[in-house]
Amino acid sequence: MWIRRAFFSWLFPAALVLPLWLFIGWGVFQAGGWAFLWVLFVALPSVLVGEVALGSLVRARPTVREERAVSWRDVIGFTVWHGLTIALGFFPQSAFGWLLTGTIVAFLGLFWSTLWQLWKDLAERGRAAFAIDGEAMRAAAYGDPGGPQRERMSQQGDVFVITETDRSGA
Repeated sequence: MWIRRAFFSWLFPAALVLPLWLFIGWGVFQAGGWAFLWVLFVALPSVLVGEVALGSLVRARPTVREERAVSWRDVIGFTVWHGLTIALGFFPQSAFGWLLTGTIVAFLGLFWSTLWQLWKDLAERGRAAFAIDGEAMRAAAYGDPGGPQRERMSQQGDVFVITETDRSGA
């Protein structure tokens, strides 16, 4: 559980740390001028925005907010994506294209996984919120509130029924 909670806490700091690592990696490993432009105008904004978007989608899930921990699927997805992003920051000459492709594919997979988990959580919450058992359904259909509804009505006090009469004589 502590690993899932650690990832929960890491989501938004990672939005700053990972782009910073790409920038530092460019300088330390002397990647060159074109790599600097790529880091500055493509990598930094996309990792920052992607991490904030994914972190927001993960934290939007009711189960994540209750437990203050991400799912194991999130742990695996973020581990792969962050690992590839860190490896990309070393700017290896021979494997850069493969790492970049893997990083993009990992991000897209994690994005859709996160959306799917959010949809599933919200659908389960919706079913639970609108679940009506058979007795309550019958009572509502025949106008006889039973159980907790009848108890609530008796606690509310007197009920006045006003009927309309036709005085026009028609």
